[in-house]
Amino acid sequence: MLEEVERWLSARSWSAADRPVQHLLSAKHATGQSVSVVLPALDEEATVGDIVAVIRRELVLGVPLVDEIVVVDSGSSDRTAEVAAAAGARVVHRDAILPRIPAVPGKGEVLWRSLLVTGGDIVCFVDADLREFSADFVSGIVGPLLTDPDVHLVKAMYDRPLGAAPGQGGRVTELMARPLLNMHWPQLAGFVQPLGGEYAARRSLLERLPFPVGYGVELGMLVDALHLVGLDALAQVDVGVRVHRHQDGRALGRMAAAIYRTAQLRLARGHLVRPALTQFERGADGFEPHTYAVDTEERPPMTEIAEYATRRVA
Repeated sequence: MLEEVERWLSARSWSAADRPVQHLLSAKHATGQSVSVVLPALDEEATVGDIVAVIRRELVLGVPLVDEIVVVDSGSSDRTAEVAAAAGARVVHRDAILPRIPAVPGKGEVLWRSLLVTGGDIVCFVDADLREFSADFVSGIVGPLLTDPDVHLVKAMYDRPLGAAPGQGGRVTELMARPLLNMHWPQLAGFVQPLGGEYAARRSLLERLPFPVGYGVELGMLVDALHLVGLDALAQVDVGVRVHRHQDGRALGRMAAAIYRTAQLRLARGHLVRPALTQFERGADGFEPHTYAVDTEERPPMTEIAEYATRRVA
């Protein structure tokens, strides 16, 4: 590990307990910063309501740290929108945001569009499939942004149990993302959960970043933020344990392909010859190939979108 990263780990890695919520509230009042929480959601009826309810109860009504909770529905076929609204979130459908640009499937697409329907100086992203959710996931990662003006992006770090096995989650992280970062961007080798979906950043940074539309968004954002604001502007906070549903092996393969493509683009800005991944499943007549497109599109920095500029002026 680089000496620079060792120093960063000591200076820019914290625990959620290091900043009590009342201390964060005082910092929020002193700086006048507002906080938006965004949950990208696709068929998360079983979990999204509990997450919204915890944030609202503890960080809106309890200690008024969060100014808005927005669930961006990515085309759910279940009751995700109804459950989220009933729990107290403002629900916006992905396709209703920036309709002149047709939406494409993907998590990054939803996160990018969320900048147009939120107003916080600090934007906190939380995945909508978490179970046993704690408000520390929000207060922990917005804390450094409220208290340290030199910090621009904060990732959550946590244990990820896989079933009954502790610490075995994050398979794409260990098999794809961590090797890529260590080999090509060693300054980012200190991040415990580089692909984690819980992170917060200043709007002033997010609006200048391109957003890969799919699974590559977390890696792309981390790499681009490193180049834009430098390692010391990035941080991580330990929030405990993350419990969520796990993807099967084929879904993880497609996720890994998208992440590799995102890394490849940032390494060479070259042409991806074959943006597809073929996987195999056993069928009645033996192994059958199934080919999936790999996300190849990225949305430009939001500062380049006319509607966003107009909204900022207004």
